[in-house]
Amino acid sequence: MRVKSQESRVKSKDKRYIKEKAKKIKLLILDVDGVMTDGSIILDNEGNELKRFHVRDGHGIKMLQKAEIKVAIITGRISKVVDVRASELGITDVHQKIFKKSAVYEALLLKYKCRDENVAFMGDDIVDVELLKRAGLAAVPADADGETKKYATLIMTKNGGRGAVREFTDLILKATGLWEKVSGEFLG
Repeated sequence: MRVKSQESRVKSKDKRYIKEKAKKIKLLILDVDGVMTDGSIILDNEGNELKRFHVRDGHGIKMLQKAEIKVAIITGRISKVVDVRASELGITDVHQKIFKKSAVYEALLLKYKCRDENVAFMGDDIVDVELLKRAGLAAVPADADGETKKYATLIMTKNGGRGAVREFTDLILKATGLWEKVSGEFLG
């Protein structure tokens, strides 16, 4: 079943299906390029790589962590910028230059005593399909590769690097009933 995340357009049956899946999530795994960023790779004259991250995506990650949901990164590229951003967000499971993501995925399952149904994953391209197929809750940004979208449970309304991660984290927090716990200090 493929469900778009636009709450006003999701049928009540589909909302229940997503809520049941989200209740089991203990670990969020994210790809970077095209998910946490818009997929652009910017190089300066010195060969330094630059990436642009959305601040609200980062806040969504922090709220998940506050709700005691672990967050990990698995990406095929290697970049110092990813280490810096992950450190800012308190993400300690950062796996770069990983071409076969399933091996790291398996290690994370063991580390956090999870099963597939306890994992939420967001990817955006065909290299992510294997994990999209396995994760209990699989999402892609709105601008993900068309073929890859076929394997997602959720297609976000936001693009990669433009709020898609936050949309996914909010959905998980609200579906699990943890939203009030982590947003209360901000909403009063």
